[in-house]
Amino acid sequence: MQRENFMRIDKLTTRLKKDRPMTMVSLRIPDDIIEDLKRIAPILSFSGYQALIKAYIGQGLRADLERIEGNVEISTLIESLRKQGVDEEIIASAVAEAQGSYSTDPHT
Repeated sequence: MQRENFMRIDKLTTRLKKDRPMTMVSLRIPDDIIEDLKRIAPILSFSGYQALIKAYIGQGLRADLERIEGNVEISTLIESLRKQGVDEEIIASAVAEAQGSYSTDPHT
């Protein structure tokens, strides 16, 4: 179980990196939707409609992954702890303890 927690934390860490590899994707989206996105993007402080589309996709994906994996509160807490500069091993140990699989050795 703790190994699974470390793998989940690694996945979250990767998602937070801004320099991740990217893949070009082409989508056909109705013109009226694009116009709405262009109108809403600056209101929401996005640099453009494409950034807003990526944000919408990211939000929906995270929500679905959290719902499927059942770890909404844990992933939110982990993200907050990282922003506060908490060490990865401490986060992993706390997650394991909260999920009932605490080990005194954070590497097991």
